[in-house]
Amino acid sequence: MNERYEATSLKRYARIAGILYLIIIICAGFAEGGVRSVLIVPGDATATANNILSSEGLYRFGFVCDLIAFISDAAVAILLYALLKPVNKTVALVASTLRIIAHPAIGSINLLNHLAPLNILTNPDFVSAFTVEQLQNLAMQFLTAHYAGYLIAGAFFGVHCAILGYLLYKSELFPQWLGIFLIVASIGYVIESFGNFLFPAYKDIYSWIVVIPAVIAELSLCLWLLIKGIRTSRAA
Repeated sequence: MNERYEATSLKRYARIAGILYLIIIICAGFAEGGVRSVLIVPGDATATANNILSSEGLYRFGFVCDLIAFISDAAVAILLYALLKPVNKTVALVASTLRIIAHPAIGSINLLNHLAPLNILTNPDFVSAFTVEQLQNLAMQFLTAHYAGYLIAGAFFGVHCAILGYLLYKSELFPQWLGIFLIVASIGYVIESFGNFLFPAYKDIYSWIVVIPAVIAELSLCLWLLIKGIRTSRAA
């Protein structure tokens, strides 16, 4: 009876994690792909500033979407720990801690760099104290800092994915291919983060290296948690 109850609880945790993971993918994907990549024009502070001012509501909504994603990610970290601690409690704790540091901690604080450009461009005190060009350049500097913060968080998340992949591979509750996908994605995250700081000229290449395996791995994990949950027979 206790084993059956435990298996049911684990499956419930997995389904909740899947729902939250889907929220993360939708919200974070929209904030990056539907807001920042649309409004921010690399190397053009004037066009970027004009885009933000003309789409202030969209820009603020992107901020809220990111915040929702990071709050959800904190819960996912705890749920994954509950599911994977039977494999190795200490390693599962390390994986969850790295995930919490990556997005709920670094990512959330980094949102200040997302919000700062809007405050700079609309605050009357700033507008009266600086020229338009100065305001636009200052706003662009904060957006550059946001991108750097995004890469720093990505380094922590990449290591998390490697450890998570190992735990998934070793766990009897999940198929081994999920773990392999996560380990491959982790390599992309680490390459993107460290590569951009060491050799920034190749940042477009790094983006392609990370985006394909990351989308496949995280979407696969999300759908498995959401649809399948866990291998109930093995949990029992």
